[in-house]
Amino acid sequence: MPTTANTASNESTGAGPATGLARSALLHLRHLLDLLDRGAPAEQFAPPAAPAHGPHLDEADAAVVAEATRVALRIRRTLGQHRRREAELAALFDTAGDLARLRDPDAVLKAIVHRAKLLLGTDVTYLSLNDDEAGDTYMRVTDGSVSAAFQQVRLGMGEGLGGLVAETARPYSTGDYRDDRRFRHTATIDGAVTEEGLRAILGVPLRLGTRVIGVLYAADRTARAFTPDEVALLSSLADHAAIAIDSARLLDETRSALVDLGEASRTIEAHSDAMRRAEDAHDRLTDLVLRGAGITDVATAIGAVLQGGTLIHDADGTELARVGTDSGRPSAGAVASSRAGGRAVSADGTWVCAVLAGPELLGSIALTGRPDLGDADRRLFERAGVVTALLLLQRRSVAETEDRVRGELLGDLLTGAADPASLPARARRVGVDLDHPHAVFVLHSAAPRQRLLAAAARIAHTRKGLAGLHHDDVVLVFPAEHPGPGAASLAGELGQALAVPVTVGAAGPVGGPGPVGGPGSFPDAHAEALRCRTALRALGREGSGAALGDLGFLGVLLGDQTDLGGYVRRTLGPLLDYDAKRGTELVHTLRTYFDEGASPSRAAEALHVHVNTVVQRLERTGRLLGRDWPRPERALELQLALRVLCVQRPDDSGPPAAPSPA
Repeated sequence: MPTTANTASNESTGAGPATGLARSALLHLRHLLDLLDRGAPAEQFAPPAAPAHGPHLDEADAAVVAEATRVALRIRRTLGQHRRREAELAALFDTAGDLARLRDPDAVLKAIVHRAKLLLGTDVTYLSLNDDEAGDTYMRVTDGSVSAAFQQVRLGMGEGLGGLVAETARPYSTGDYRDDRRFRHTATIDGAVTEEGLRAILGVPLRLGTRVIGVLYAADRTARAFTPDEVALLSSLADHAAIAIDSARLLDETRSALVDLGEASRTIEAHSDAMRRAEDAHDRLTDLVLRGAGITDVATAIGAVLQGGTLIHDADGTELARVGTDSGRPSAGAVASSRAGGRAVSADGTWVCAVLAGPELLGSIALTGRPDLGDADRRLFERAGVVTALLLLQRRSVAETEDRVRGELLGDLLTGAADPASLPARARRVGVDLDHPHAVFVLHSAAPRQRLLAAAARIAHTRKGLAGLHHDDVVLVFPAEHPGPGAASLAGELGQALAVPVTVGAAGPVGGPGPVGGPGSFPDAHAEALRCRTALRALGREGSGAALGDLGFLGVLLGDQTDLGGYVRRTLGPLLDYDAKRGTELVHTLRTYFDEGASPSRAAEALHVHVNTVVQRLERTGRLLGRDWPRPERALELQLALRVLCVQRPDDSGPPAAPSPA
């Protein structure tokens, strides 16, 4: 309003009353400009009823002032809108910058919701994302929410305000959601909204092109209408938010892809290293086989590559090699499981791999000390099984060839069909020296013949002998000067290896230099060993081993070249030695005792001695021969030896002379 000073100034200019009235109107207009410049509140723009000093405005001037006031108010509103829009744009730019700097998807979502709350000044802001697989939209982030049910609510497409926005990709607002029938109300959504206490809700779509990825909301707990500016502001923020969400998602996917790529690269590198290691190990093992290395060399190489102890067994469970571990036979169940699955299996901390040639089981490998065997080392262990199978097949092929040669040699020895002079040279080529005395052993067992033959072949190999089939019997020949004890030992060894009784008949020694005869005597020795084995079985002595000389008078009866003097010596030797040393007549007394029907009294009459003398002599005989000498079978042996001693001619080889007293 014009001041007193201004009025005085105007009056000093000499202006008339009309000029004063015009000046009052101009002063009022200038006052309006000052208010616009200061951004004064709207109520200060109202024209006064009368000026503070000076005359009243006339009707025309008052109309001009009133119109000027209305224009000034419009200008003020426009300027206010511009300033508000400028502030909103600045806030949006700041928001875009903040979102662009964020890399974590969760941080981006929280920043969007918080910035929306600051820009619109509402009680609650929240954001939901669409679930394309489930076909709905679910609450993802909230700011200002206090209800757990509200923070976990899911909205089907078209349900509630948010579901409608997600379905139509258009913004929707309501001044009071509970009473707004435009939306499809559900008990779940209405319960969550009521628990949160929301009334006014605004929702705008988060769009990427034509695709809606979610909804951004602003809500108040009091009923009110959202202005178009608020709708536009939240929509602009949603557009920025959608881009930020997608960028964060792409960045997160890129980061995950890089991590996966790194892991894949490391996996490929590890796999490549494992493949190279496996190839090197395979080449190393194969080279060993091709260079003719033994099974122990392969077991050593397997243990070195896999850093564990190694056991190799054949199909029968016989240990072939052991390196870096204690001996132990793998369980039959583990071998069967590996054979069925074609893979190595773990049993009590030991890895077992069946060695196969197609469906045929050749043996097994056991790896100890590596309970944590990884996939790469497991495949390497299985590859070692393939190489071991190659070695065992090679060994079997060589063994079969050698066994065929040995079998032919054994057949020629036992039949006498070949030139005896050529046999020693042929034997030396397979490591058998016929210049040493050999014994012939004929075997019988309830075990399968091939198992018995395999066990005999192993013994023949270790003792530098021969083993094979001859007339359907398993026959074993190896150096031995005492066939009887050798047969007994062989029966025990084979019986333990096969877990079934093995009966062994023996004969010999034959071959070698001197009077025992050359290679031509092997057929007779085989026939004698066969008779001995038959006698053992007939006597019920299954599982035992002996030579004919160990069978007493049966040996005398069955033998072709019986040593009668040896028989007498084995049967009556203690008595003969006693009589020779002391000049007694124990042998004569025993013969008379048998001749008189085993009667001490009649024997005493025939000997012209007292019966007590006969009894004393018989007691001493028992001490020398054993308390069982009167038993029928033993008595028969003694009577036969006494008869042989009685009828033996002077030129026969009689019993050895008794040693002279020392």
